[in-house]
Amino acid sequence: MEIIGYTAAILIGVSLGLIGGGGSILTVPVLVYLFGIDAFLATEYSLFVVGISSLVGSVSYFKKGLVDFKMALIFGIPSVISIFLTRTYLLPLIPQEVFRKQDFTITRNILLLLIFAGLMILASYKMIKSNSSKESLESTENNVYLAAGQGSIVGVLTGLVGAGGGFMIIPALVNLLKIPMKMAIGTSLVIISINSLIGFFSSVNHMKIEWKFLISITGIAIAGIIIGSQLSGKIDGKKLKPAFGWFILIMGIYIITKEIFL
Repeated sequence: MEIIGYTAAILIGVSLGLIGGGGSILTVPVLVYLFGIDAFLATEYSLFVVGISSLVGSVSYFKKGLVDFKMALIFGIPSVISIFLTRTYLLPLIPQEVFRKQDFTITRNILLLLIFAGLMILASYKMIKSNSSKESLESTENNVYLAAGQGSIVGVLTGLVGAGGGFMIIPALVNLLKIPMKMAIGTSLVIISINSLIGFFSSVNHMKIEWKFLISITGIAIAGIIIGSQLSGKIDGKKLKPAFGWFILIMGIYIITKEIFL
């Protein structure tokens, strides 16, 4: 299973490099189901893996001038605030046993995985649906506020389940802030890296981290994202998104089935 897990870590990086998101949503399931890590700790590990690999992946986009730092701040500042509040105050409030009725029990780990599965299904929908209907929104002040609001939502989700939220960040950058797709991917990687690393370091002192394992997984994901970034010039990431979306949908349904019915 570990060999499959390390292989999946490469795919996480490749996805981030190619389409600027999506791969991070696989990190927690890989850590939980292939490496047997506690779901609560897996969200912490995910933040580090996604943060470092996205940071490395953003370098090639930065060198090509495909990072819009102004828009990254508009989206990123509300995200950072939400992540800090979520990791510092909201997560510690979740009890070990959330719900019990007769033989049916929902623990904190199961709750986090169910939230994660719901997020995967939402992400899959956004990836699968056609992008042919382009919105003709003007880059107005109202759209900036909408993007900032969406940044706050992404921050809560990132802080809660350790996912980067690229599947929400890129549509907001493209449709609300009118950023070209290639630049949106580079900007998304910067936002994801900042969000994830701040989320990790805001709560790292409260957890026991196996640094050797975490660094090895991160190193493999970095190799994947370098490959993905190189392939992005040759492969249209938009063509791969629907297939990747179907894969994530199946994974989300599997998690819900396993945690509730099996």
